[in-house]
Order: sequence, then structure tokens, then C-alpha cells
Amino acid sequence: MTTATTVKTEYEAIIGLETHCQLSTNTKIFSNSSTAFGSDPNTNIDPVCMGLPGVLPVLNQKVLEYAVKAGLALNCQIAKYSKFDRKQYFYPDLPKNYQISQYDLPIAEHGWLEIELVDAEGNPIRKRIGITRLHMEEDAGKLVHAGSDRLSGSSYSLVDYNRAGIPLVEIVSEPDLRSGVEAAEYAEELRRIVRYLGVSDGNMEQGSLRCDVNISVRPVGRKEFGTKVEIKNMNSFSAIQRAIDYEIERQIAAIEAGDRIIQETRLWQEGAQCTSSMRVKEGSSDYRYFPEPDLAPIEVSNEQLEQWRSELPELPAQKRHHYESELGLSPYDARVLTEDRSIAEYFETAIASGANPKAAANWITQDIAAHLNKQKLTISQIGLTPTNLADIITRIETGKISNAQAKQKLPDLLSGISPEKAFAGLELITDPSVLEPIVDEVIAANPKEFEKYRNGNTNLKGFFVGQVLKKTDKRADPKLTNELVEKKLNA
Repeated sequence: MTTATTVKTEYEAIIGLETHCQLSTNTKIFSNSSTAFGSDPNTNIDPVCMGLPGVLPVLNQKVLEYAVKAGLALNCQIAKYSKFDRKQYFYPDLPKNYQISQYDLPIAEHGWLEIELVDAEGNPIRKRIGITRLHMEEDAGKLVHAGSDRLSGSSYSLVDYNRAGIPLVEIVSEPDLRSGVEAAEYAEELRRIVRYLGVSDGNMEQGSLRCDVNISVRPVGRKEFGTKVEIKNMNSFSAIQRAIDYEIERQIAAIEAGDRIIQETRLWQEGAQCTSSMRVKEGSSDYRYFPEPDLAPIEVSNEQLEQWRSELPELPAQKRHHYESELGLSPYDARVLTEDRSIAEYFETAIASGANPKAAANWITQDIAAHLNKQKLTISQIGLTPTNLADIITRIETGKISNAQAKQKLPDLLSGISPEKAFAGLELITDPSVLEPIVDEVIAANPKEFEKYRNGNTNLKGFFVGQVLKKTDKRADPKLTNELVEKKLNA
């Protein structure tokens, strides 16, 4: 959960995001070429994505399914009838020199998602961000500029068409965001949702999720928007926040200096930590959209829509609310547990197997998470099953083993050794008649420490407890041992 921030009180930022999300289909949107990442350049291509004469596109059914599911998860209205359009815009890395997209009849419109922040006092804030539309389109290829030229910086360009025809959904938010923090949180929540659905891996470092930021500034109280500036192709959440914060300050400074803000596209310069002008922004009329003649319109039946709706999982926001209100977890624990669907399912299986929710949350978010981070593993790759985690927690709570013993054996448990084998012969000694003679023996063996204790150094109680635990190979029940040691020392 992120802390909310504000801009200078006399100005207000108006922010919207356009997010391009690559869908996790095996083949491209209009052809059967592979979508695998990292292949050699120009190996995942075919006549359709290369725009060769006489070829026709065919819509990948999985793309439509994933787009509809994403729209449903974002609370959108799914269009019963939609179509594809040609976007007449010169793409040097898209061989057709136009893009197949959706314009006036997108597959989904009028949705929302909820973001969670905290105010300066630490109180939770929930804010609903509107979704204007979600539509399907194809991606372009990739240009690689190389060589050295004194004026342009590169002497030649290479083109890789592997990405041409990769299926995308573009998700356009309403201008409901007011800060870089809110925008970054919106993008993070959007990524959580598409990952939960399984429709995208959301890997920003591979270009599977890219954000364009639209931002303007106006005096507080004015209804009209200021001139909009776009920041193109943001590929990390921290960069989104920093770019917006910089751009807000730049626009405010320009307004106060009497300069005119122009509608343009800017780029975020990570090294300089600033935005720079890329080009004057085009309007929709510059793209000269018209209906795509080679693709039939799309009609989604009520039966198909309800089938896809029934396949949606419980989403991260729903899980967070459930964990906090019904399981009594803190907002922090709920957020960590729901960050990844596989972790949430692991947690839920553990508590379904009898684990105390708070104890299970502590083990997963602390000890197990530390192991995953250190070994660079996912939770599905460890040998400790959620059922065995529940077994361990039950053993601790019933006094069969101590928390310290469980942590000591955790590496073995994570490797797949069962609790029965890991804790064989390590059951806690909980019988006072067994522990009392050991406590007496420890006190008798340490007369100097006993005398110091009786003279007021009560911190030495820990010393005697430690000696008892050592003598019993940590099998002595810690709580009972503390009680017996204190009773004997004060007798």
C-alpha cells in the first residue's frame, strides 16, 4: 500500500494512463506464428504479419476470450457487437504500414478498478479509477538503431519483425488520477489483475506491459482541463511515478513563467531524470481510421459471455478485503499475500488444511518469502506443501514443537522433508515432573549465577532458561521452562 502525495495546493494534476498489455497466447493475433519472447530476430514471422500481397488475417479466438475476460475483471460493459479498424499511420516496423486496431466500437467500455493508498496518518484510502475503454490491436515490430554518426547518433537501423502481430489489449483510464503515486499504484493493480486472470505475464522488462501517461495541470477550482502532454512507453512503476512528478513541476513552472504548454509527446530520460520532447502530438483525425475490410465484425453471445464470466478467479482486491475483514489480517499482510496468485492460493490451501491464518501469513510473508527471494524461486518450486505448513503450525500451537525448532528445521522442510521425519525425536518436554529435576540440576551447577540473581540481577533468569534448553537439546517447552525456572529461583 502506497502513501498518497499531493502537488502544490494551488494547482491540480489531471492524469490518465493508456496501458498496452501483451496477451499470453501461443500465436499471434491474426496468424499462427509463435509469440515466444527472445527468439532470434525475424524467425517468428509469416506472410500475414509481413503484410505480403494476397494474404488475409484471421482473428485468434483466444485473443477475443482474453480481451473479454480482462474487460469483465475491470467491470466493463462488454460489447455485443464490435469491429476492427485500420489505423492509417506510418509504422516503419509494421510491414503493412497500417495497424489493425479498434476505434469507435471497442470490445469493452465504461469500467473501473480500485486502488489502495494510505494518507499521511497511515489511514487506508480506497479510490475508484474509471476505465474508458479496452480494445484489441496488433503490435508493431522493433527497430534497433546501431552504428555511429556525428549528427543522428546512429548510421543504420535493423528491424526485427518478431513482435509484429503480437496480440495486445490497450486499456485507457479516465483522467481520475492526481499524482505519480496514484498512477503507479493503478498500473501495479492492473498488472496484478491480468496476471491473476492468466491473460498476460505483465513483464515490463520484456515489454509485455507498457504505459503511456497523459498529464495536464490546471489551477484548483477550474473545470477546464489544461493542455495535455503524453509521456511515451513507460516500462517501470517507479519511472511512471518519477516522470509524472517531474512533468507536474515542469508544467507548473511553465505556467507561472507565462509560457505556453503545447500538446506533444515526450520521453522519460532515466539518466537525466527528466522528460524531453519527442514530437508534436497527433490527433485521431491524423490516423484516418476506417473499418477493417478483411475481418468480419465480432459478436459475443450471452452464453459465451456467461461462460467466460464463470471462469474468472477471485481478484486481488476481493482477496485483500476478504483477508482483512474475515481473517483479521493486517493490510500489509493481505497485500503481500495477494501480490501473486500462486502465493494467495498457497495461503488459502494452508488455512483450509487447518492453519491459523495469522500464523500462516507470518510464515509465508517472512521465513518462506526470505527463502524465495534468496534462491530466486517461486512458491510452486519449494518442497514445503501448504498442507505440511499447516501441520507445522498445528504442532507449534499444540506444544509438540517450539517455534525455534520449526525455524531450525525450515531448510529441511523447504527441501521436501515431511514434518514427521524432520521433527522425529524432537517433541517438546511438557511434563513438569520431567523438567523440574533438570531445572534443579542447572541451578545447583551454577551457584555464582544463582547468588547474583538473588542479589538483584534478575536478568540472569534468561541464562538459566538457556541452560535448561541446552541440556534438553531445545526440547524443553519454553513457556513451562520459564515458569519453573522463575519459581525455583524465587523459592
